Amino acid sequence: MPAHNNDASQALLEQVNQARATGTPLQIRGGASKAFLGRPVAGVTLDTRDHRGIVNYDPTELVITARAGTPLGELSAALEAAGQMLACEPPHSDDGATLGGMVAAGLSGPRRPWAGSVRDYVLGTRVISGLGVHLRFGGEVMKNVAGYDLSRLMAGSFGCLGLITEVSLKVLPKPRCEAHIALHLDPQQALLKLAQWGQQPIPISAACHDGTVLRLRLEGGEGSVKAARERLGGEHFQASWWQDLNNRRLAFFADPRPLWRLSLPNNSPALELPGAQLLDWAGAQRWLKSEARAETIRAAVSRLGGHATCYSASDSPFQPLPGALLRYHQQLKQRLDPQGIFNPGRMYAQV
Repeated sequence: MPAHNNDASQALLEQVNQARATGTPLQIRGGASKAFLGRPVAGVTLDTRDHRGIVNYDPTELVITARAGTPLGELSAALEAAGQMLACEPPHSDDGATLGGMVAAGLSGPRRPWAGSVRDYVLGTRVISGLGVHLRFGGEVMKNVAGYDLSRLMAGSFGCLGLITEVSLKVLPKPRCEAHIALHLDPQQALLKLAQWGQQPIPISAACHDGTVLRLRLEGGEGSVKAARERLGGEHFQASWWQDLNNRRLAFFADPRPLWRLSLPNNSPALELPGAQLLDWAGAQRWLKSEARAETIRAAVSRLGGHATCYSASDSPFQPLPGALLRYHQQLKQRLDPQGIFNPGRMYAQV
């Protein structure tokens, strides 16, 4: 067990019930590393960081269970010591990011198209609902499907549906071998090559184009990585580049223009939008620095079946929902948080 291990679930439950009794909105806070994303919330701060620690971890089972306030750095260190990892590669550095915040935000890193999202690795959760009840969904084994869908529903909910107190995650062994290569291609050539390679047994686990250079990460067995490296050619670069991309530390992100995250279907063509673009996830995720109107950006992305999220200050950071889908969100919120005390308006003003 880590040195910092504390079960503060009872104190959190009492704070929730006090808020229910007085009708006081709560602003859920972990490490605040994702506080910039979403609409501002007016409410009393409910801090989860005292509720921390790894509850259960047996490397042979490939499952780890920890409390929501556990720092991701602490979790990653425990996995690293056993030669394992969070395959969804959630962004975090020294920003105090917590496990609960990772699940609530649902953000995944460069490995996402090949390994899956945060939601795909959530096996179970414990959640304090807006009814003042501490519930358990799912479990700690991959074949346990009881409550599985509702547990995964917490991923990407930004704390609007309940207070996550504990999470069980599937983990994976770290790859035995890796290589990092850079190829000089223009964006159109890069997208075409990536579409072709996606149909072939090439062990790509990350692909990003910065406008001039396509960077690839190859992971797997020594033989397959070596063969792919020889076939593709290219120049070597440092593995730390992927962490800089994942945590938005590249020079691209220093551009003062508003930052947009564009999520698109696989093999989508180049987008003709003003500003600078960085193509991640083999083109399925694109970062855009632009002063274009939100309507212009979202219309261009929607035509391809995608959506756009504004990472800079905005009254509408998330893609507006169609009326029918918004009603589903509102009904779900009503069932799990009938008084609307958890992060009201964080994602949408109507939820």
